[in-house]
Amino acid sequence: MREIKIGHKYRHFKGMEVIVEIIAKDSETLEPLVVYKHIGKDEYWVRPYDMFNSEVDHEKYPDVEQKYRFEEID
Repeated sequence: MREIKIGHKYRHFKGMEVIVEIIAKDSETLEPLVVYKHIGKDEYWVRPYDMFNSEVDHEKYPDVEQKYRFEEID
């Protein structure tokens, strides 16, 4: 599994760019969560680590070339 890196920028397969702020844990399940900020907006989002790290569903989105839901960018 790829490591999601705090402080690094990622692009969502639909084009949104984000920066990972922290990796948190759900207080009930201890599931790791990625807390990220939408670049260009003052919005923070949370997504389960495994979902952030997952591959794009190419059956649902056949025209998407990106392999992962979020891919690291420079």
